[in-house]
Amino acid sequence: MKVLIVDDEPMIIEVLQAYLEKAGYAVISAANGYDALYLCKEEKPDFIVLDLMLPDLSGEEVCKRIREYSNVPIMMLTAKTAEEERIHGIVIGADDYVVKPFSPREVMVRIEAILRRTRKEVQGDLYSFNNGQLNINHVSHEVKVRDQIVSLTPIEYKLLVGMAKYPSRVYSRLDLLEKVQNESYEGYERSIDVHIKNLRKKIEVNSKEPEYILTVFGIGYKFGGKRDVSDSSI
Repeated sequence: MKVLIVDDEPMIIEVLQAYLEKAGYAVISAANGYDALYLCKEEKPDFIVLDLMLPDLSGEEVCKRIREYSNVPIMMLTAKTAEEERIHGIVIGADDYVVKPFSPREVMVRIEAILRRTRKEVQGDLYSFNNGQLNINHVSHEVKVRDQIVSLTPIEYKLLVGMAKYPSRVYSRLDLLEKVQNESYEGYERSIDVHIKNLRKKIEVNSKEPEYILTVFGIGYKFGGKRDVSDSSI
């Protein structure tokens, strides 16, 4: 597994690299946004640790550009502690965030938890809903809506699959947070709303009148798609 660290502070790169390499990961690094974008395309890392404050492009801009073509998990490092800043990071495609100063051990735990989720084997190959309008391929982690591939972040994919397993089952925000984060993660529960909003934009014909990800007022969400009888088991 290969991890790309993007930070303009050599000490941070040095410390994280030492921890990652000790755990058996290959590490590459970049000190600015443009180098990070180049390495992401050329090296195809399995995980990116991305600082928000870079000397050229901002971390937010780097994240946006990567999300145009890749679902690689991204953890943001930030000195910003405001709730709005954390939510903004989630909106633009980050999978997790750590506030500076941070514990390298905590970063390692979060990286390994996210990688376990993204590489975990899922039973079944393909299943579909609404007469083939929505298809999910577990082998390629490919999602198609009306025969068009849509690009989901790892968290969006996890939410979709988790809810699609049990259509009509109602999930609270905490239920969904536990599905996409490891049990020890003290996540911001309302961040699920941001992921749901982004997921709806990608898979719904009209995100304001969804047919797949439905709101259950006062409780949370449920999946409203109708399973096609000819699909494989989830």
